[in-house]
Amino acid sequence: MLTKRIIACLDVDAGRVVKGVQFVDIVDAGDPAELARRHAEAGADEIVLLDITATHQGRGTLIETVRKTAKQIFVPFTVGGGIRSVDDAAAVFDAGADKVSINSAAIARPELIEEIGGRFGAQAVIVAIDARRAKESRDPVKGAEVFISGGRRPTGRNVIEWAREAESRGAGEILLTSMDADGTRSGFDCELTALVSEAVQIPVIASGGAGNAQHFADVLLQGKADAALAASIFHFGIADVRELKTEIARCGVPVRLPC
Repeated sequence: MLTKRIIACLDVDAGRVVKGVQFVDIVDAGDPAELARRHAEAGADEIVLLDITATHQGRGTLIETVRKTAKQIFVPFTVGGGIRSVDDAAAVFDAGADKVSINSAAIARPELIEEIGGRFGAQAVIVAIDARRAKESRDPVKGAEVFISGGRRPTGRNVIEWAREAESRGAGEILLTSMDADGTRSGFDCELTALVSEAVQIPVIASGGAGNAQHFADVLLQGKADAALAASIFHFGIADVRELKTEIARCGVPVRLPC
């Protein structure tokens, strides 16, 4: 089994890290650069910064926030939110990002995946999917729907079908967020994550619902995810990345333990 990654996520609004429950009830969590540095030093394998209101507000990514954060860390750094073109991606890379995450813009124009991948390489393109179970469907998991604009708008697109298309267009990874589990700390949606992981050949990053080490172990083993991402449990001191990795390793998950 390949080594699994633990990723710390920074949801940023107006230059500050925030966190909510199921994409609402947002509270302040701190400074992006400071939190990124803290999580990287504690052993996070990667940092993801998502400018969560850029698309909804119709603006570009906060480049200065990206630049300040990139200067504080030494691990792979992904940035998403407000990236609508190759030029937008180039600006984020110039500010210090290693990868970009695209969501709403990829749904609006799937060719963007190919354009960014063609210029910067598939490894630099993550397609983020905000997914909500279709509760009225005969199979709510298989029928899960893609949402955009920070989880505000349904698209009518099926999650598994969109993940497959993203892969076929050259995405290097899928960042799958369960909107139903987001911020609840009650566990990742292992069933949905496993379906997506089985549907594509590229790595799948699980997001939404992390509350303890067992939740990470479950989604990395039962959910077949290649990586697991969390935000609030790290920001608010509920879990330390170093201790979390040690516990996950005891569950039989191969992770890179910090020195």
